[in-house]
Amino acid sequence: MATQLKNYAQGQWIAGAGKGMPLYHAITGEHIYTAGSEGLDFKGMHDYARSTGGRALRKMSFHERARMIKALALFLNEKKKDLYAISAATGATKGDSWIDIDGGIGNLFVYASKGRRELPDETFLVDGQLEKISKNGTFAGHHICVPLEGVAVHINAFNFPVWGMLEKIAVNFLAGMPAIVKPASATSYLTEAAVRQIVESGILPEGALQLICGSAGDLLDHLDCQDVVTFTGSAETGKMLKRHPSIVEHSIRFNMEADSLNCSILGPDAEPGTEEFNLFVRELSREITIKAGQKCTAIRRAIVPKHLTEAVAAAVSDKLKNTVIGDPSVEGVRMGPLAHKGQVADVKAKVKQLLGACEVVYGDLDAVNVVGADSERGSFMSSMLLLCNEPFRHREPHEVEAFGPVSTLMPYANADEAAELARMGKGSLVGSVFTNDNRFAKTLVLGAASMHGRMMIVNRECAAESTGHGSPLPHLVHGGPGRAGGGEEMGGVRGVHHYMQRTALQGSPTTLSHILNVYLPGAAITEDRIHPFRKYFEELAIGETLITHKRTVTEADVVNFAGISGDFFYAHTDETSLEGSIFERRVAHGYFVISAAAGLFVDPKKGPVLANYGLDNLRFVQPVYPGDTLQVKLTCMRKTKKDKRDDQVPQGVVEWYVEVLNQRNEVVALETVLTLVACKE
Repeated sequence: MATQLKNYAQGQWIAGAGKGMPLYHAITGEHIYTAGSEGLDFKGMHDYARSTGGRALRKMSFHERARMIKALALFLNEKKKDLYAISAATGATKGDSWIDIDGGIGNLFVYASKGRRELPDETFLVDGQLEKISKNGTFAGHHICVPLEGVAVHINAFNFPVWGMLEKIAVNFLAGMPAIVKPASATSYLTEAAVRQIVESGILPEGALQLICGSAGDLLDHLDCQDVVTFTGSAETGKMLKRHPSIVEHSIRFNMEADSLNCSILGPDAEPGTEEFNLFVRELSREITIKAGQKCTAIRRAIVPKHLTEAVAAAVSDKLKNTVIGDPSVEGVRMGPLAHKGQVADVKAKVKQLLGACEVVYGDLDAVNVVGADSERGSFMSSMLLLCNEPFRHREPHEVEAFGPVSTLMPYANADEAAELARMGKGSLVGSVFTNDNRFAKTLVLGAASMHGRMMIVNRECAAESTGHGSPLPHLVHGGPGRAGGGEEMGGVRGVHHYMQRTALQGSPTTLSHILNVYLPGAAITEDRIHPFRKYFEELAIGETLITHKRTVTEADVVNFAGISGDFFYAHTDETSLEGSIFERRVAHGYFVISAAAGLFVDPKKGPVLANYGLDNLRFVQPVYPGDTLQVKLTCMRKTKKDKRDDQVPQGVVEWYVEVLNQRNEVVALETVLTLVACKE
């Protein structure tokens, strides 16, 4: 009996009404699951996400959300064996499943780390720097990013049922938005299993995540300008969704990652026998066979020097010939079936279109030898390498994507031709260049980057640690222009902004400081008779300022600092060499100035300040000469509490805005000093 998949809606597991859609085992062809969403209250799901999940997430700070995401990653990491077992039914090899499952969990870990390290311990994000928009500085501008008060609707593809969900929800959760996930039905059973684990964990707030296994029904009808829709799949479906009346009427943010005729380019220096030639052959072969070529980032067009075409064709054919196709549970099998029979039919139809402009170098469209399985019952097909000898005359290789184990070789005569061929894909997620010639690499990147979301340059120097052509990373943007959908996701903290509203604020620096919880230059300050370095983390207030005593710089200071530091730059030591320079006379070292500033503001006694943690944004504004008198304004600018560790005193990071002034009250240096300060608790 096939298992009925359930939807997770409004905090309940609900089976769809009606017959539903039958889902089949990719290897055996057996009917194993039924998916359906008929009868779901889609408006209720939307309202529940916004009123329950969204409200809870928005109350959490970035750091709290990051800790939540890390806890979820740790939980799923312990449970992933169960997902691997289910993943086998999709036709995935163990390596394929690793990309999908461990790759998805890895995204959670990365965003948990970035949330703690790169975002503030606030519910909002201060964006950019203070903008001075008035003569006297009493009226200023700044930008703030706040979470959208809607829901992120993720409509995902069949090829990565776990990664496709986790890479997206990691970002919207960190931003403070709930999600409704609608995976492609064919492999939705694996997504359902992952969501069951997430719900079981109890880590997410109620309403933060809901799941639809089947049609999205009228869900999009209920969205408005506070919602976000992301789509991964075919360009045709994406364009249809993008034209949905609600999306158009409410200007709903829509991020699409669609078909992509990604290319990989072999440099003319990469002759047979070179490391780059071997690396290219291996990468192309892997991209054809990993996930049976069902990757949005797979190499569809292999652009090679004309004189190396035959050598590449022979080498890749040998690799494919030695790649065993069949049941991935059988020892030695390196490529499994496609996800379902419909996908096989679609890929074969696309190959037939390509054959109008190409010839077959390797593979058989009508037959495939498999190990441990029945090629007729399962969704198997042969890996295929095609050759288009006239890629500038034929459009098919640049317009038709066979979303399976298929790639097309195409020759070029020079670097300009290679770049033009790369651009002819009209927008790709990724392009790669295999060369040890940095001049060629630069020509290709600058000539093709406008049509690519990511470009990878590989040579013998970096190959051992390369993550591969087809691997999107959470640190870097994933998306592409034109045909690839025109969208962008991940990219580290950049991705978080897609789920937030950036708002310009205008007002007095004091008011803006109060709103943003960060001291802004020109805002009102407070002073206290107690030195700020004598105060614990909790006792310090934003805007609290120490105005120090003064110190006059002497010739001896300059000479002594040169001797101690070893910095005998002429401007500090040789007054006879200053003609034509920017200095009037011998000048004090900039690093002496900030050292002297530290001497002015530091309280020397042991107290709550544990250590100097760093120095940011140092600027030397104007020269300091012997005879000038220095004074410092030290202001508490921002506070961030650190996670408590058993082996560590409870503490936080305090950022101090430091202004070094001369006797004319002119700023000579600016810096942000970071200190570790003990908590009182």
